[in-house]
Amino acid sequence: MIKSFIIERRSWITLVLSLQLLNLFIAYIDTSLPFRPMAYIVFLSLLIFILFLIIRYHRETKFYRSLVNRENNLDITNIEVADLPFEKIMEESIIQQTEQLKQIASDNLISLEQEKDELLAWIHEVKTPLTAMHLMIDRIHDKEIRTGLTYEWLRVHLLLDQQLHQKRIPFIENDLYMEKVDLEEIVIQEVKTLQSWCIQKGVGFDIDIQVTEIISDAKWIAFIFRQLLTNAVKYSEASDIIIKSYLYNKQTVFEVKDYGRGIDAKDLPRIFDKGFTSTTKHHDTAATGMGLYLTKKVTESLLININVVSEIGVGTICTLTFPNRNSFVASNSM
Repeated sequence: MIKSFIIERRSWITLVLSLQLLNLFIAYIDTSLPFRPMAYIVFLSLLIFILFLIIRYHRETKFYRSLVNRENNLDITNIEVADLPFEKIMEESIIQQTEQLKQIASDNLISLEQEKDELLAWIHEVKTPLTAMHLMIDRIHDKEIRTGLTYEWLRVHLLLDQQLHQKRIPFIENDLYMEKVDLEEIVIQEVKTLQSWCIQKGVGFDIDIQVTEIISDAKWIAFIFRQLLTNAVKYSEASDIIIKSYLYNKQTVFEVKDYGRGIDAKDLPRIFDKGFTSTTKHHDTAATGMGLYLTKKVTESLLININVVSEIGVGTICTLTFPNRNSFVASNSM
């Protein structure tokens, strides 16, 4: 700030120094003027000028220091009150721009909320004809046509479900309800939903649920399982998917293992990034890059640790480690 102040006042400093040098030069060439008294006057003048600069520095930079040190947000309450005319002009400009930005942010937030509500309402409305469509598909006698239509219906259903939960995730804390959750019941329900797709791809399930009960939110646990099972089925062909739960270090572990195409080692650190699909199968248009991203978001809110181990051509293992009850108590008490 001192350097900036000197640069800002360099023209005045240069003028004062030039005038003092001029006085010394005149006293030097004019023998009628005593040089030493003139030099003494110049010294005192420079000393007074330096003290003047120090005083002005503290007064004139107080407002600007508050601008430099303030946080990068729309809160201007920590800015010093402007005293000087030019500072007041700047202060008024900052206040006007801040109020304008606040209004724009408020309008954008309202617009975003309206868009979210409209999208959620639309998704709920679409579910009704989708249910009717599913009933109509079940009445088709041609097995090949029925299987193909059921698969396409399931894709639409899963995409709508993903979009619905994506809009709810930012407000997930308001939607959580912790209760005893039956893991086996949720797994069976999700497997049944994917049944037609699995039959089409020749995919089976080997289910071994040793720990059946956890404390969590049933709706969001079902969403997590749905994403993991959907990925496992999507990238598997004519193989079994192993689903199991067990106790490890007094914590419940849920595991989904498939023998699909696997994930490249260089892609593993990025699989939870929003929109990331793959570098090895970049032409895969079926992937949205949202499933694992949303899953990670939900697991963070539920204090679940998710880990993925994979190898190209071998398969993928997704592991969920659930917190114990003490973790929930500690989290809720914070």
